[in-house]
Amino acid sequence: MDALTAARWQMEVSLSFHMIFAAVGMAMPFMMLMAEGRWLRTGDPAALQLAKTWAKVTAVLFAIGAISGTALSFELGLLWPTFMVFAGPMIGLAFALEAYAFFIEAIFLGLYLYGWDRLRPSVHWLCGWPVALSGTASGILVVSANGWMQGPVGFTLGPDGMPTEVDPLAALFNPAWGLMATHSTLSTYQAVGFAAAGTYARALLRRGRPERGAYNRLAVTIALMLGGSTALIQPLVGDLLARRAHEAQPAKLAAMEAQFRTERGAPLRIGGWPDPESMQTSWVIEIPSGLSLLATQDPQGEVLGLEAFPRDEWPETRVVHPAFQVMVGAGFTMLGVAVWYWLARWRDHRHGLDWTRRGWLLRALIISGPLGFIALEAGWIVTEVGRQPWVVYGVMRTRDAVTPVTAVGASLAGFAVLYGALAITLVWLLSRLAASEQEPASGEYGARHAPL
Repeated sequence: MDALTAARWQMEVSLSFHMIFAAVGMAMPFMMLMAEGRWLRTGDPAALQLAKTWAKVTAVLFAIGAISGTALSFELGLLWPTFMVFAGPMIGLAFALEAYAFFIEAIFLGLYLYGWDRLRPSVHWLCGWPVALSGTASGILVVSANGWMQGPVGFTLGPDGMPTEVDPLAALFNPAWGLMATHSTLSTYQAVGFAAAGTYARALLRRGRPERGAYNRLAVTIALMLGGSTALIQPLVGDLLARRAHEAQPAKLAAMEAQFRTERGAPLRIGGWPDPESMQTSWVIEIPSGLSLLATQDPQGEVLGLEAFPRDEWPETRVVHPAFQVMVGAGFTMLGVAVWYWLARWRDHRHGLDWTRRGWLLRALIISGPLGFIALEAGWIVTEVGRQPWVVYGVMRTRDAVTPVTAVGASLAGFAVLYGALAITLVWLLSRLAASEQEPASGEYGARHAPL
């Protein structure tokens, strides 16, 4: 395996692994705060127990995410030194600010975890907000660096090929950042919300330990308040991102949609397998003029095909198009399940029925549980593979950014062992947490402090 292939594989494994913990760090604290806020308002012991359980899950995944994130920072310098020399002056500010957000999150997570019996309930709840907000800020700031790689600004290219007249603020607030950060943040909320809803729906379907019914019902409700609401918004943001790709990264849009030929009235393709050699897509359903309408707001608008670009600048369509289809399919499936859930809740409430008796709904929630993370990973595959062959779009090719060291395969193996060990540790810790989870009760915290 050559150095470039090994380096790309290592970054792909590292990012796909770390992304799970980043998502939980952004979304789980909000669910934790929603549960504790309910306890403060109502005194519901199930809400208190949920807040405590989700706080422990947040702490476990935060710790493992800190390890994987540290490993990633080393990998950037070790595997892509040319890129870091070139891009460091532009993306350094985003990473510096992300470090501040990380430390704020760590400090207040400590206060939240150890403050249950030491702080007033309202103060304790307020300590959770910096955890949630700084966790989200960390993700948003990292996306700023990636947005700059998608659309580099804030510098002038000097005669030696290095950046001059660097403007870090312009790089930080690059044109791609806003939509990408919104889409990515919503994706994390959606992924974690549906994963939690699926977990507790499974407990409801099994109907063991009836005394925990209220606890599991509340968990599903809170999880879908976060995951379901973001599922409704996500298609709108995704549509805006596709329009931006039409203007800023037309080759990526062409790869996403398996659009090989430049044409007006370009169809929207559902499914299918693209063949770059024949420039055809097999087994596909086409909606006439659908892509032109979505990309240009004109059914007869022109959409550039891959043929408009040099062959060595084509993204790998056989990766980008299927990943895009998986992302969209998973997203709309979650949207449908969320609408089904809320309609069922509303209807059963009107007729005095128990929605947890709807077995097919619970099964749908269970099936949709992993879809958020599948969509999240697929979406980043679209983002990163769709940018290829550029590491900095239109400026630096990926092959020119990789380390000249040839023994990258050994590094790949070492980091694979590290992430495998972290995965085993995570499963063990979460299984221990699940086994030790106590019955919902007011507990010492509830006994010492009356809810507001």
